Amino acid sequence: MPPRAAPVVRSEFNRHIDESGAVPAVPVDALRFHEGLPGYSPTPLYSLPGLSEEFGLGGILVKDESSRFGLGSFKALGASYAMHRWLEARGGAAAPGSVTFCAATDGNHGRAVAWTARTLEQNAVIFVPKRTAKARVAAILAEGVDVKLVDGTYDAASRRAAEESGKRGWQLISDHAAPRGAEVPGWIMAGYATLFIEADRQIKEQKLPAPDLVFLQAGVGGLAGAGVMHYRTPGRRRPSLAVVEPVSADCLLASIAGDGGQPVSDHGTQDSIMAGLNCGTPSLLSWPMLKDHVDYFLAIDDIFAEEAMRALAAPESGDPAIEAGESGAAGLAGLLALCRKPELEIDREELCLDEAATVLVINTEGATDPTNYRKVLAG
Repeated sequence: MPPRAAPVVRSEFNRHIDESGAVPAVPVDALRFHEGLPGYSPTPLYSLPGLSEEFGLGGILVKDESSRFGLGSFKALGASYAMHRWLEARGGAAAPGSVTFCAATDGNHGRAVAWTARTLEQNAVIFVPKRTAKARVAAILAEGVDVKLVDGTYDAASRRAAEESGKRGWQLISDHAAPRGAEVPGWIMAGYATLFIEADRQIKEQKLPAPDLVFLQAGVGGLAGAGVMHYRTPGRRRPSLAVVEPVSADCLLASIAGDGGQPVSDHGTQDSIMAGLNCGTPSLLSWPMLKDHVDYFLAIDDIFAEEAMRALAAPESGDPAIEAGESGAAGLAGLLALCRKPELEIDREELCLDEAATVLVINTEGATDPTNYRKVLAG
């Protein structure tokens, strides 16, 4: 067997930061809305002192979204709030079965839209790339909605969802803002902010140090945009912000590195095991905020995600065990790559990653593809 190629890491510091750039305020009712949903409880925040010592850091905190509403990911925060706001803007209620919601997904977002539609007694149609893991497709189907398999990538599924919604009068629930129609993606992003508000409260309750650096995994940039909305609120402590993507779908890094920091589509293979991040085009809603406020962009090979999954699942240092799927582990994977790759030493110094630094990562999903999860853990 030929030797495995050295894992690829690409990085770029943001030289386009403009702290005067507009950041939407987090709606005051987002957390209150989520608190009123059946099954709501704050997801846990863990401290990993053992891994922190191994990485030479002051602390690593993990906000674990794997149990959110029993759906295995953070996505329900955005979908539920957006669908609530959409209905509210149209009178606040709809007759059962009178609305069809539509979404494109690699798994988690589609399940969240389907779950919310079911709780609202409405219909949903979800477009999914054919290569999506069977377990993720099955989880969507279990919500009793229509699933359409699409040849090609997530971007191809997104185009189909938009086309069919326009033809059939369905309501598209997408976090990928187009030149027109930023209302729903904005609500989705605002819904994600709940997890950061919870994390702030938990850090205070547990008497933990506030983060100096926050790692945010990104597909089109919705979660990263929510992080910017939260941490760049006037008067709030301002940690450094880092975005991590797969090297095969690094549209945000390509955009920040390009001419003038303009958003560009990535032409990579978009076949990372970090399925929720296999997106080739930045959201036109989130990108201006990321360009103005994110400090660092990092693209990593899948091998780092696999190593992060194993480190979280079976810690050797007494840290709590955490179930993290491929995309869920991406934040820690980015930190792992940053701490272990010798060529990134200058990056670590510029980010002040030392024994005094505390880093927050988000585990955005649990083992939503159980077959691959077991395979990765087996090494």
